[in-house]
Amino acid sequence: MSANKESWGSRVGLILAMAGNAVGLGNFLRFPVQAVQNGGGAFIIPYLVCFLVMGIPLLWIEWSMGRFGGRFGNHSTPYIVDTMGKHRLWKYIGVFGIWTNIAVAAYYCYLESWTLSYVFHSILGTFNGLDQEGVASFFDTYVSIGDSTLGIPYEAVVFYLLCLLLNTWILSKGLSGGVERVAKIGMPLLIVFGMFLAYKGFTIKAGEAGASFDSAVGLNFLWTPDYTQLWSPTVWLAAAGQIFFTLSVGMGTIHCYASYVRSKDDIALNAMSAGWMNEFVEVVLGASILIPISIGYLGIDRVTELVQQGGLGLAFKTLPFLFTQWGEVLGAIAGVMWFGLLFFAGITSSLAMGTPWIGFLQDEFNWRRKPAAWSFGLIVLILGMPTVLFFHYGVFDEYDYWAGTVSLVVFALVETILFAWVFGMDRGWREINSGADIKVPDIYKYIIKFVTPVLLLWVFIGSLVTPKGGDWGKALSGDWVLDDSSIINKIKNSSLKRQLAEATDPAVIEQLQETLFFVNASRILLISVFLGIAALVYMAYKKRVREGRI
Repeated sequence: MSANKESWGSRVGLILAMAGNAVGLGNFLRFPVQAVQNGGGAFIIPYLVCFLVMGIPLLWIEWSMGRFGGRFGNHSTPYIVDTMGKHRLWKYIGVFGIWTNIAVAAYYCYLESWTLSYVFHSILGTFNGLDQEGVASFFDTYVSIGDSTLGIPYEAVVFYLLCLLLNTWILSKGLSGGVERVAKIGMPLLIVFGMFLAYKGFTIKAGEAGASFDSAVGLNFLWTPDYTQLWSPTVWLAAAGQIFFTLSVGMGTIHCYASYVRSKDDIALNAMSAGWMNEFVEVVLGASILIPISIGYLGIDRVTELVQQGGLGLAFKTLPFLFTQWGEVLGAIAGVMWFGLLFFAGITSSLAMGTPWIGFLQDEFNWRRKPAAWSFGLIVLILGMPTVLFFHYGVFDEYDYWAGTVSLVVFALVETILFAWVFGMDRGWREINSGADIKVPDIYKYIIKFVTPVLLLWVFIGSLVTPKGGDWGKALSGDWVLDDSSIINKIKNSSLKRQLAEATDPAVIEQLQETLFFVNASRILLISVFLGIAALVYMAYKKRVREGRI
């Protein structure tokens, strides 16, 4: 008999928790950078199309699968997936829904801990008096676990442990008493902080508080369409990829949250509400902070250069310096709000990542909530410490690429085929509309069955064989050279091996060799964890057979 008797305390709490699961660091750090790199305002067109024909359908699929599995007492993806199809191998596809969350949490909690640390540093005024290079140097020293300005040995490790302990403690308090309560506090604060910073981003005036340009310059740079890029497959792939990151689909967290929904409760409107709340945070708030404020002080050329390094550089190496231009008090408030916003975005997502593992232990091995939560924290600690200690050796990036990118596409593709073609679209459609508070347009029955899986397959193939420089025109004309970012070349470590072959400096060669070692070691570790979870799923299956539950 399962020890899992939990449920959501309220519909509002469920929607806020689901929205919190979706709203993460990528809404504020990744989306603006993706938009700038892929045609500015023209990016929003493929982005919204992908949201409507891939994002929304996947939300309905995962909510439906979760609620359906929950009727049979299943609260983790292996056996939620197993209820959808008769073949015994489906449960092992569901392993992705546990493995992905554990692997992502391992590095995500580290990133989350940076925001917590920077909140304290903003309050203490650490960044006052530093120029931009000084703030950037502070970050580099921090992730290198160098000297601490707080006098705390191994400061990055300490904040990582604090952040992980906080996550685990909240998870141990239960679904309604922990996760839902944090969502009810964190999501409103996130929106309030975001609206204040967006207001500041909209009202920057050239010549005031050290600004060189009006905020309109940054907003125009971000949203002025470059229609020449509208038909580029690279832009569409980037838009589709952003949908995965922003909605947390393909992870297994939505299934698990939805498995605690009562069998006749609405999922159609709830899924839409959580999805559109995420879009508001990302498109309206996320796009109004990072780029406009940075361009207002640094100009387009400098920000374009920084954008090539991704959103982390602007968020942690640049904005703390720019906030100090507003004065010590307002700068500290802005810093607390910015990094506090990122912290709430992070923790509402990382809490969701613990749910599949906890639900699995409760359902299959009759664990109580607290031991299950602390076991999650222990596993994440063991798997996550390499990302902290060997950050500069690419371990963090490897976790992010395989668990936080490739795995999402693979699982989403398979679950869509399972839902629409194995479980059956007619049964699936009835499940989506059961208890629905809205009329789901009939066209989505055909979108889910045909359009969504084709799009997902295209995203996977496009990632598998990405042409050099994203030049699809050249590739399709016959000159197809794989880019280093393609899955195939990632597996082969093409970039690192080429750098090794070209290097002549012994120190550089040694650094590259060490990086190659840690990259391969991190992959072995990730594979080992996946196989370990698969073994537990098999043990759970044998236990069910013995108990006559199968």
